[in-house]
Amino acid sequence: MPTTKRDYYEVLGVARGAHEDEIKRAYRKLAIKFHPDKNPNDLHAEEKFKELGEAYDVLIDADKRAAYDRYGHAAFSQGAGGFGGGFHDPFDIFREAFGGGGGGIFESFFGGGGAGRADERQRGSDLRYDMQIALEEAAFGTEKEIEIRKLDTCDQCNGSGAEPGSRSINCPTCGGRGQVISSRGFFQVSQTCPRCRGVGQIIEKPCHKCGGEGRVENSSRIKLKIPAGIGSGSRLRSSRNGEAGIRGGPAGDLYVVLHIKEHPVFQRDEDDLYCEVPISFAVAALGGEVPVPTLEGKANLRIPAGTQSGQVFKLRGKGIANLEGRGRGDLLARVMVEVPTRLNSEQRRKLEEFSALCGEENTPLYRSFFERAKDFFR
Repeated sequence: MPTTKRDYYEVLGVARGAHEDEIKRAYRKLAIKFHPDKNPNDLHAEEKFKELGEAYDVLIDADKRAAYDRYGHAAFSQGAGGFGGGFHDPFDIFREAFGGGGGGIFESFFGGGGAGRADERQRGSDLRYDMQIALEEAAFGTEKEIEIRKLDTCDQCNGSGAEPGSRSINCPTCGGRGQVISSRGFFQVSQTCPRCRGVGQIIEKPCHKCGGEGRVENSSRIKLKIPAGIGSGSRLRSSRNGEAGIRGGPAGDLYVVLHIKEHPVFQRDEDDLYCEVPISFAVAALGGEVPVPTLEGKANLRIPAGTQSGQVFKLRGKGIANLEGRGRGDLLARVMVEVPTRLNSEQRRKLEEFSALCGEENTPLYRSFFERAKDFFR
């Protein structure tokens, strides 16, 4: 007993007056859902996929659709004077929507498009190395030597992966194409050959040292030049010092990420340095000179009489070298007046005498503060 076909509009889930774009969208959505690649070994999904293709073929063609709307399925039965068979390729809608005449996104996704062979000379991987340096090294620049373990070119086969005298031959699994074809229901899928990894060639006799890959793991010592003014988190590239390529392919790059150690005295802000310098109450009141540390050694800072705690003094050109060669930053020294914590009786007596001698004219900050805050003390 013949199987009754479902209405094509019902198959695609669209109304009889649906526009061509609606039909395309409906078919695309359902075809992806029931595609055999997404439903392996599912006969129901395979039949649904075929049914969708048949319905789309009729409804997307203006003449066929008109005949179907008038006569139904009888328009395409043998001997009925209809259009007969010859349905379009069910992938046409995807070619049209995603890339024109072949090789579009749909074919690439499902393994079609006739992909070519891969290049057996594959580039090596890039590597990352994290390095800590001192603030002084970042300020003035330096040279470093690091040791890393990485895949280097095999010295036995010079990266070819073959024993001396051996040669490359066509892969027997894919016949040199780099692709193998498998059947999925009523269509075929092309996939990368698992034996040659898409190269299409295999080595007749692989190198005994590297197993045919053309590279082995070694320890390597690499010299690096750290430029003056480099910042924390900066990345230096050492070209061709990453992993060696497969079978003589070009080497990757080595990326060195710099981290500057915390300094016990200085804080950095781009090209400037900051530090705090304690001074005595007497020096702050009377003035004088105090030693200040710099990255190059000691410098003398002149403190004027009446210096207040927290005041900042600038030592020009004593900061970090600019990475682009525009001079050096400054060192900003913030003085902190230190109050004595323990006084003997003589010191206390003298300080009390000094306090009694100080009038309001010697405390301008004190007077200014209480003038602004007088309303809070009423």
